[in-house]
Amino acid sequence: MPLPKIATPTYELELPSTGKSIKYRPFLVKEEKVLVIALESEDTKQITNAIKAVLKNCVLTKGIKVENLPTFDIEFLFLNIRGKSVGEEIEVNIVCPDDGETNVPVFIDLDSIQVERSDDHTNQIKLDSDLMMEMKYPSLEQFIKNNFDFQEGNQMDQSFELIATCIDKIYNEDEVWATADCTKKEVKDFLESMNSSQFKELKSFLNLCLNLSILLKLLILILKLQVK
Repeated sequence: MPLPKIATPTYELELPSTGKSIKYRPFLVKEEKVLVIALESEDTKQITNAIKAVLKNCVLTKGIKVENLPTFDIEFLFLNIRGKSVGEEIEVNIVCPDDGETNVPVFIDLDSIQVERSDDHTNQIKLDSDLMMEMKYPSLEQFIKNNFDFQEGNQMDQSFELIATCIDKIYNEDEVWATADCTKKEVKDFLESMNSSQFKELKSFLNLCLNLSILLKLLILILKLQVK
C-alpha cells in the first residue's frame, strides 16, 4: 500500500518589477538539501545556481522564467519562499558601533521587507534632443555571467555586454530600433559612439537597480542562518 502524499500549501505575491501576481510553494526537504550542499561547497557560482534551481521548482505560475527575472525580484521571491518554508523571522547578530565588539541579537521579520523604488527612478534614458533609450533590468542569468564567467583580460568586454543586454530599445518620434533585432556588434558600436555623460546615465541606471555583491551576500546569509 503506497504511503499518503503530504499536501503542500501555496501562496501568492506580486513581483516588484511588474506587479504581476504569481503562485509559489515553500521549498521541500529535498530542495533544502540542494541549498545546504551548495553552501557547504563555498562556491558562489554553485550557490547561485542552486538558488535558481530551487526557485524554478517553487514557482507554480506557468510562463515565469526565473533566470530572466530582475535580481531584485529574485531577492524578494527567495525571501518569501524562505519565510514560508522555515519561518518569517530570523535572528542576526549586529556588532555594536560604539565599541566595535559587542554583539547584539536583532530579529528581522522577512514579511516586512519590501522592494522600494525611488520616485525619480526610470528606465527611460534621454540621449539627446531626438533619441531615447528604454532599459530593462539585469536578470539572474546576467548576474551569474557577470559575476562568475569573467575571462582573464576580458572584463571590459563583459561589462559592455552586461550594459548591452540591458538595452531594450532605442527610439525617437519616428522610429524604434529593438536591440533584439540587432547584432551584438551593432549594439556595442552604438555604446562606443556615446559621449561620457550619456554613458554615465546608463551606469547610473544599473547602479540603482543592481547591486551584485549585496544580492549574493544576502542570499548566502539567509542560507547560513537556515543551516544553523
